[in-house]
Amino acid sequence: MSSRLAPTGLPIEDVVDEVCAALGGPGVAVLSAEPGAGKTTVVPLRLLEADWLDGTILLLEPRRVAARAVARRMASMLGESVGETVGWRTRDDAKVGRGTRIEVVTEGILTRRLQRDPTLPGVAVVVFDEFHERSIHADLGLALTLEARQDLRPDLRLLVMSATIDTEAVARHVGDDQAAAAITCPGRTFPVDIRWRPVKPASTGRTGRRPKPRRSGANFSKELQAGVIAAVDEALTEPGDVLVFLPGMGEIKRVVDELRRRHDHRVLPLYGSLSSEEQDAALQKDPDHRRIICATDVAETSLTVDGIGSVVDAGLARRPRYDPATGLSKLVTVSHSQASADQRAGRSGRLGPGVGFRLWSKLEQASRAKNEKPEIFNIDLTSVVLEALAWGVSSPL
Repeated sequence: MSSRLAPTGLPIEDVVDEVCAALGGPGVAVLSAEPGAGKTTVVPLRLLEADWLDGTILLLEPRRVAARAVARRMASMLGESVGETVGWRTRDDAKVGRGTRIEVVTEGILTRRLQRDPTLPGVAVVVFDEFHERSIHADLGLALTLEARQDLRPDLRLLVMSATIDTEAVARHVGDDQAAAAITCPGRTFPVDIRWRPVKPASTGRTGRRPKPRRSGANFSKELQAGVIAAVDEALTEPGDVLVFLPGMGEIKRVVDELRRRHDHRVLPLYGSLSSEEQDAALQKDPDHRRIICATDVAETSLTVDGIGSVVDAGLARRPRYDPATGLSKLVTVSHSQASADQRAGRSGRLGPGVGFRLWSKLEQASRAKNEKPEIFNIDLTSVVLEALAWGVSSPL
């Protein structure tokens, strides 16, 4: 297959022809590629020169920061600027041009486009990236895309990609009369030395039980913050930059302030509500300074933060939860899954052997859920029902 993209040497190159053949034939495929394989950037670029491609490629990313970073990365691989062959479109902004053939979009954008015109005029392929996160927007977008393909656009091609996914189960769900092609690809990561640095929990009162997760993130205790700082100090004795995973913006600001008081290194925050300039500053490698990047789970998948040698993981994440008392969803701080912990630690093994510091015990790791539950189980579904009704479905089941 000819392409303007030079050979990358990434493992995903070995299965690109198989992916292209599946999309050019039955039109549906599921790709499971381990971290470091290069699926997010290489696959869409290789599809550009497929002889059956007669429109644009929509690449769905779960977060705005990832959408912008992925678009920039693909454009640079072509030696172009964003807005030429590759562009992005999010809720806040867009950078596309007349010649744009790959649009990297956030998941809600697809739902709105389908509601506006379910035939998706001009679109040849829809690619769902990082589908293992199972956000409600991705699930709804996939359901609408499957219906549009079945009833209106049988020529619309669909590719579902993820690093950790039940490939066979998804292939059965998205296939037509039979399961879709299920393709797997190994990654290219280096060994990561996991070091356990459990933090003693704060006093919990008479019951001895840990407090329930709160909206304010109150279970990010002073003890845990001190544990993060100590782990960063230890990580700085290892080569490379340090990536610190924290549950939310408030915790990041507190840790960033403390680290800036203690170190002369560049300490940078990374979360979704930062400006694009601030996000870019965190993602760009600095040859003159070591970086300590304090991030939410936006840096867990899709994004490649170059130069990371160590990862410090507080073990927490912010997740939406439905509250029956109020009838609304709210964000709470919870312990993340084993799969999430592995994804985070793997960020340090992209360019060479890395180190992962976990601020919980091996025993607690074994008791954690293996994977995150799909978001549809945990949030208020009013918006989903309304979207389904707008789509014309009498029963969203």
